[in-house]
Amino acid sequence: MNRALARTAFPAALVLAIVATWAPSLNASFQFDDWAVIVDNPRVQTLAAWWASMPGMRALTKASWALDHELGGGASAFRLTSLALHVLNTLLVWRLLRAVGSVGAAAVATVVFALHPVQTESVSYLAARSGQLAATGALLALLAWRHQFTARRPGVWAAAALLALAVGLAGKETAAVTPLAMALLAAVAPVGPRMAQARALIAPVLLVLAALAAGLRWLPYGELLRVSLAVRAPLDNLLAQVGALGELASHLVLWQRLNADPGPHPAWVADAGLAAGFALIAALLLAGLALLRRRPAVAFGILWTFIWLAPTNSLLARLDLHNDRQWYLAIIGPGWLLGLAIARLRPAAGRFAILALALALAAGTAARNRVYETEIGFWRDVLAKSPRNARAANNLGIAHARACELPAAAEAFDRAIALAPREPVPAVNRELLRRGELPALPPGCRPPQAAAPS
Repeated sequence: MNRALARTAFPAALVLAIVATWAPSLNASFQFDDWAVIVDNPRVQTLAAWWASMPGMRALTKASWALDHELGGGASAFRLTSLALHVLNTLLVWRLLRAVGSVGAAAVATVVFALHPVQTESVSYLAARSGQLAATGALLALLAWRHQFTARRPGVWAAAALLALAVGLAGKETAAVTPLAMALLAAVAPVGPRMAQARALIAPVLLVLAALAAGLRWLPYGELLRVSLAVRAPLDNLLAQVGALGELASHLVLWQRLNADPGPHPAWVADAGLAAGFALIAALLLAGLALLRRRPAVAFGILWTFIWLAPTNSLLARLDLHNDRQWYLAIIGPGWLLGLAIARLRPAAGRFAILALALALAAGTAARNRVYETEIGFWRDVLAKSPRNARAANNLGIAHARACELPAAAEAFDRAIALAPREPVPAVNRELLRRGELPALPPGCRPPQAAAPS
C-alpha cells in the first residue's frame, strides 16, 4: 500500500463503505432502552431540559441526544448522528494505527473496526452511543498525547489531550483506561525519551483519579457501585467473565450468534473448563507483557484488547455479563493481529485479502442491521437465540402492542410469565393489555374485551 493510497484513497473508500453499509438502516425504529433513556426521558427532550438536569451522568451523551431531539428528525436523526460518530472514530483509528507500525496491519484493523458486524450494537443501538463518544474522546486524547512530543508547542497538545480525555469521560466512564492505552503506545511506538513519556502520563492519570473520586462521592455513581457489588462480588465476576469473554470472542467469527440481549447467565462452575479458560486468558495477558520488547507489534494487539475490555469485563459486575458493544474499541486488537498476518502476504495477495475481508464484513453488518429495522424483528431475533429470556419475551409483547397486534402481544406476555413466574412485570403488562390500559398501545387501539369488568 503506497503512501498516497494510505493518505487519501483508502480512508475515502472506507468512509463510503461505512455509509453504504449503514445507510439502509437509517429509517429503523428505536429499540430496547432507547425508549426509556431517549424517547421518554424528559431530561433529554431539549438542550434547555438537558442543561437544567445537570450535573448528571454521561453529560455529553445526553447532550447529543438532546441535540438530536432539537433537530426533530425522529429515529433517523439519532441514527445519522451515530453513523457520523462511527465514521469519525474510524478515521481517528486509521490515523492512530498508522503511527504504531505496519500500514498493512493498520489498514486491516481499521477495516475490522469500521465494518465488523459486532459493531452494529454500538452504532445501530442508539442507547449505546455513550461508548462511541467515549471512544472519540479517548482516540483524540491518544493522538494529542503523542503529538506533544513532536510539536513546537507541546504544552498546548498536552492540554488538548486532557480536554479530549475529559470529553471521553463525559461520554462514558470506560474512557478511564485511556492512560493505560497511552502507556501501551509509549512502550510499543515511542515518540520521545522514556522519562518524558512517563512524566506526560502523570496528568492524564491524575485527571482520571480525580474524576473517579468525584464520581464515587456523588450519589448516582456511589449507588451504581453498591448495585454492582450486590450483583456479584469482584472475584466472582472475574471468574464469571471467563465464559463471558469466550462467548464474546466467538462473536468475532460466528456472526449468527450476535445477540442484543443475551439475558440471564448461569452461575460459573468451578470445573476443568473454567480452569482452562482462566489459564488461557492469563497466558495471553502474560504473553502480551512478555512480548513488549521482543515483538512489540504483537504485544500491542494483545494488550490493547485487554485494556479496553477491562472496564466492563473484569472485576466490577454488570447485570449482563457481556454485550457485543463492549468490543467497540477493543476489536482493534484482534483486527491488528489479523492485519499482522495479512501483512506477511505478497502485496497483491494482501490487497485482495483486505478487499475480500471488507466485503465479507460489510455483508455481515448489512444483514445484522436488518434486525434493527423493527422492534418486533429485533425481539424475535433475541428470543430465537435466547429462548428462555423472559425480558425479551416481555419486550416482544410491548413491541406487538405498539403495533396494535394484540393477540401476538398477549401470547408474548404469556410466554414471559411462563419463563419467569415470580417476575411481576409481564403479569402486570398482560393485565393492562387486557384492560386496554397498557401505555404502549397507540391511540384508538383497544382490545374488544377492554370494557368488560375485571
